[in-house]
Amino acid sequence: MHDNKPHPLLAQVPLTVSPFVSLPASTTLPYTYKTLPSTLPPSSTGIAASAGGDEKTPYVVSSSGHAAHPDEIIQSCKALQAYIQKVQDDADKELKAWEDSIAARELAEKRRVAPGWLDSEARILEPERKNTGTGSQDPAHGNLMDVDVSRAEASGLQGTPVAVPRGEGDELDRAFGA
Repeated sequence: MHDNKPHPLLAQVPLTVSPFVSLPASTTLPYTYKTLPSTLPPSSTGIAASAGGDEKTPYVVSSSGHAAHPDEIIQSCKALQAYIQKVQDDADKELKAWEDSIAARELAEKRRVAPGWLDSEARILEPERKNTGTGSQDPAHGNLMDVDVSRAEASGLQGTPVAVPRGEGDELDRAFGA
């Protein structure tokens, strides 16, 4: 409708009223009704809007009443992630140092038990013989089975009395005492 005149095409269409459609009734306002002011009052949550426009208005409000801008939330999440990564790296370094100290102690123990074993490629350890300086072995300190006995010494040993057991009872008496 322009200037209270109906459109010429719409004026040609007859208007019918359906018995099934009811038009809405107007509502009555209470006597305490007040109109809204043209400017909004300050926020009841305590969040002050910045007048300068440089600062971002914090509009994300938590259940505790703390308000923040989404950019601030993203920055705090990134800072938290960096802190967690730093703590993880420090823990990994400390664990590596602890494992290295355990390995060093075990290696020192192995070197104490078998000196020279881990320090060279030779994997066969041979005991060193003590030389007395004369070049010959001292039979008192060596194995008697390895000592050569000359014929003269062997003939002298032939006269040595050897205890010959006389029976099974004698052997038991000798072993366990008479």
